[in-house]
Amino acid sequence: MKIQGKMFMWLSVFVLVMAVVYGVWSKEPAGTTALFLAFGLCIMIGFYLGFTAKRVDVGAQDDKEADVADDAGEVGFFSPHSWQPLSLAIGGALAFLSIAIGWWLMYFSLPIILIGVWGWVFEYYRGENRTQ
Repeated sequence: MKIQGKMFMWLSVFVLVMAVVYGVWSKEPAGTTALFLAFGLCIMIGFYLGFTAKRVDVGAQDDKEADVADDAGEVGFFSPHSWQPLSLAIGGALAFLSIAIGWWLMYFSLPIILIGVWGWVFEYYRGENRTQ
């Protein structure tokens, strides 16, 4: 994690230099502001990764003598049969469609989104998947 923090810090220096060059050269405020905001985001991410790297064990990516197999292992649990993302996608599509068609459509999309979020959060607290 230490190397990722350093990479983001160097990226933030590059983005800052490019923001200054772009701002002086183009005199266009929108792009200059976007580049300065990107600089701020890079600083935040780099600081977080560097801050976290000091408090966790050294990972295989920080060891110069490590093999690829040293970082192998279980990444996490991913549900292979969940229908909840489909309901969230339908609700999200209706919500974004409500911007184009009319805000009244949001009344129909919000319950679908809430049902999808509720089902996704409590998916493994009931039914046959309760023990996983």
